[in-house]
Amino acid sequence: MKKAALFFDIDGTILSEKTKEIPKSAIEALLAAQKKGHLLFINTGRTMCSIPAQLKQFMFDGYLCGCGTYLTYHDEVLFTRNIDKKRGREILNKMAECNLDGIAEGTEDIYIPERITRFERLETSRRYFQSNGLGLECYLEKDDFIYDKVFIYADEKSNLQEFFTFIEEDMEAIDRGGNTYEIVQKGYSKGTACDVILKKFGMELDRAYVFGDSMNDLSMFQYAKHTIAMGNHAKGLDPFTEYVTAEVEKDGIAQAIRHYGLD
Repeated sequence: MKKAALFFDIDGTILSEKTKEIPKSAIEALLAAQKKGHLLFINTGRTMCSIPAQLKQFMFDGYLCGCGTYLTYHDEVLFTRNIDKKRGREILNKMAECNLDGIAEGTEDIYIPERITRFERLETSRRYFQSNGLGLECYLEKDDFIYDKVFIYADEKSNLQEFFTFIEEDMEAIDRGGNTYEIVQKGYSKGTACDVILKKFGMELDRAYVFGDSMNDLSMFQYAKHTIAMGNHAKGLDPFTEYVTAEVEKDGIAQAIRHYGLD
């Protein structure tokens, strides 16, 4: 079989949101795929600093982070793009003006509001990041950092439309449900990240296999031909899904790799 490139979302796809681990069956299937010569990439909305330690213990061939804005192959950085520092501050100021709260995500660190917010989901994220040593050095209110994307939280007090209008020239919003939105740089996505890798290795489109479960995986599902949705996935992926596998905890990764003969 010709060499293929496999692209994996993290949460709910290769990493169980219940156990916070990669299932043993998935590890065995990934190792078998690598032994066949296939390339394995994490393709995530997370920025590089927040890749879970469990994933770094496995020898992936590269990490495609920040929705296509920081791409690596082994120790080589293939591409990086930050939000301009001045523009980044304008976005954060507008976020506050529109009564939104959020977390700015950079390659080096995560930037969280210094004050406690009214959003419990944001506070849960604060506890998670800080327990992993992130978001401790510099708070969101400071102006001496750059970042790649921002995750925002809204409620009935927020003016979402005004904020979306303000950012529409160079940013776009991915609805993550529950009045939360991933704000990413326009023109960059998980799909463009896949394209960079295929071009680097001279692979045809039919050599890409993408695995995901949520709406921020949509761009790579729209890009690829071989698209694998996990058992518990966002229904918005269905029109672009070639194969539905089992949930990650039920050996979904191993099942899909076996289905395509990649092991």
